[in-house]
Amino acid sequence: MRRSLRDSIVGFSLLGGFLIFTFFSFWLRGVKLSKKNWHLFAEFNNASGLSKKSPVTYRGILVGSIEDIFFTNESIKAKIVLNSPDIILPRPTFARVVTNSFLGGDVQVALETSEKSLPKNIEKPTSENCDTKLIICQGATITGKQLSSLSNITNRISQLLKESNQESLIENIVKSIDQFDRTQANLDELIYLSKKEIQRVEPLIKEITIAANHLNNILSTIDDEETLNDIRLTINAARSISTKINDMSDDFEKLTQDKELTKSMRDLTIGLSKFLNEIYP
Repeated sequence: MRRSLRDSIVGFSLLGGFLIFTFFSFWLRGVKLSKKNWHLFAEFNNASGLSKKSPVTYRGILVGSIEDIFFTNESIKAKIVLNSPDIILPRPTFARVVTNSFLGGDVQVALETSEKSLPKNIEKPTSENCDTKLIICQGATITGKQLSSLSNITNRISQLLKESNQESLIENIVKSIDQFDRTQANLDELIYLSKKEIQRVEPLIKEITIAANHLNNILSTIDDEETLNDIRLTINAARSISTKINDMSDDFEKLTQDKELTKSMRDLTIGLSKFLNEIYP
């Protein structure tokens, strides 16, 4: 009888210890065994390092854990259990896989949300009247972002170098540098020749400037009212003289058409010529 009692005490002690250990583990993971817990799902393309019971944080605070992970042909879906219905996640919300340090460490999930303001009396995520357009409600699925570790970055850089054919890339860079040097040399030569041409045409530019100044002076003189009046008078006088010359030309033409007058003038010229020859032999 005493042995059975002792075995029962030992068995209950072990069971109690197991229960205490289980509860303590859940408590460390941020999971509380109560009806206040609520869940959502995060869908990842690659969730490297993520496992069940991985902690979940929001704004640096432990708020839950990963309860289960489901594998599909297209993605990995993780069930996230949050330990309080007062945790309100505004849309859009993302689940990012992170580590405690850049070089590695324990993998956990950090919830990232927008900083938009929400109404004060908004319904909680566990409510039937939860507004799915504003916040993440229970059972909703959010987008997951994979871990950006040093190894992933290194592998990605290596992949990019292989895809772009590193040797050809370097060769093209060297050719581009040589072409740039040649272009720079041609540009320097062009600048030198341009300077020479500018020096050659500089005297011509000075002469053009002087001529332009003279022309401005002439135009400014002509623009004077007195000078303009003199020019008008000169033009009128020239027009009058031209008219008189035209009239005289008409009269002279009439005189030349008179045959008797022409003959008399010719005889007079001949007589004067003979007279002068007799006086000055």
